[in-house]
Amino acid sequence: MDEAAELGNYLPLSFKSPKEQEYIEFLWDAFETNYTHGKYQFAFLAYHMLTMSCVYFNIWQIKQTRPGDFEKGLIGFARDEKALLEATSPFVFSAVNERTILRFLKLIACDNGRIGTYAKLVDDRNESAHPNGNIFYSTQEALDAKITEILRVVEEIQTHSRPVIEHCYREFLLQNHDPEGREYPEANDQIREVLIHANYMSQRDIEYCIAFDIESLKAEAGIEQIRAIHEALARAYGRGRGI
Repeated sequence: MDEAAELGNYLPLSFKSPKEQEYIEFLWDAFETNYTHGKYQFAFLAYHMLTMSCVYFNIWQIKQTRPGDFEKGLIGFARDEKALLEATSPFVFSAVNERTILRFLKLIACDNGRIGTYAKLVDDRNESAHPNGNIFYSTQEALDAKITEILRVVEEIQTHSRPVIEHCYREFLLQNHDPEGREYPEANDQIREVLIHANYMSQRDIEYCIAFDIESLKAEAGIEQIRAIHEALARAYGRGRGI
């Protein structure tokens, strides 16, 4: 159970609506309840849905940060192109077949081999969710092994998403360092609402932001204010802190 909780570090610290947060909390509750009561197959289904939510959040960040790349990635999505372009929530991606939506991960340099591995998790879920007479996860050991595999996949996707997060954060620093020109004078408010909340940032995403090479922006006119908001992020959201 302790290892399974690690997935929470890849999920957003803040959601755009209470309904979205309620949904994620419901899935966690479903996982924990079934795990505790030995209903491991159903625990796996809930955990898979949390995992796919992580994937949707990653794709959403691509859409927000690199809209041009996202549009190019829509080739082959003719039926769903309009809905995906106009999506106002990552959960809109659930309308597309899960195996198919994984193709967007090519935009963060996940090759076909990796995507094929990720798609195998979808196949495992499909087999578990159908009334085929089989209980694939009848023991805690079997489910724990699958959770270890899932977390490896999630970490791999997270690693590939790093350039997207760093680009997002760089643009945030450049556009939001001046207290006089931003929505919220207080740095922590601007970070919470404009960086974390708007981009569905996770704790792991924030770790990339904290590790960002701030001196790469030293030629910018507002470098002292840039350093100040960067330091505010580190103070508020360093490991073990947060919302």
